[in-house]
Amino acid sequence: MHKIVKPKVTLVGAGPGDPDLLTIKGAKALADANVVLYDALANEEILTYAPKKSIKIFVGKRKGSHEYSQDQINQLIVDNALTYGNVVRLKGGDSFIFGRGSEEIEYIESFGIPTAVIPGISSSIAVPANQGISLTKRGVSESFWVITGTTSDRKLSKDIALAAQSSATVVILMGMSKLNQIVTFFQNESKGETPVAIIQNGTLPNEKVGVGTINTITKAVADNDLSSPAIIVIGEVVRESNKLKSFHQEFISNKVYARE
Repeated sequence: MHKIVKPKVTLVGAGPGDPDLLTIKGAKALADANVVLYDALANEEILTYAPKKSIKIFVGKRKGSHEYSQDQINQLIVDNALTYGNVVRLKGGDSFIFGRGSEEIEYIESFGIPTAVIPGISSSIAVPANQGISLTKRGVSESFWVITGTTSDRKLSKDIALAAQSSATVVILMGMSKLNQIVTFFQNESKGETPVAIIQNGTLPNEKVGVGTINTITKAVADNDLSSPAIIVIGEVVRESNKLKSFHQEFISNKVYARE
């Protein structure tokens, strides 16, 4: 007699990189998984929370190296749920912050498969916080934008031009390849002296930080070999970071620095 398979898919946000920043609820979901489909930005150490006998499938996407298209990922999730039952879709950061989680949920539910979502700690907030950068601070910043640097058609988001006009903190994900364009937007708004931090591999042991102003940040990136995956933080709150206080004089004199 065949065991009846009860398909279910749980989207789990893996957090910003440090495996200890996975939520307890996320760890519990992994412990019940028959299959785990995980992204490139989900730390592989997190897979130890899943049963050893569970099937683990890497479906990661990195710039220029796509293992699977989004349509293929969607189909893989459904096929595995129907075949094996309990599937966890493990995604870096939070599934609903530029993670295409809602698209996956819609596709899965079109097959009548029940779904659940376990939020993850978003890198857009956690990575700056790890460097002592508070995205909002009384008297300094009343709000923040979180923007994708690269839209689905590979172009720079038009929202960056709007964000550059505001006094808000601006956090840009997936923006390193468009850094020169981003700088130009802010320079056009006379924001050349606005502090900028670029944080590569945030919350991980190989994290690197480069800091400067809009006018100097491209030099900091070149001098210190910063690259993706990195988060760009633009705003006066960068200057307020306790961790970066010792470099305050460099800000004033428009120098740049980086540290690992």
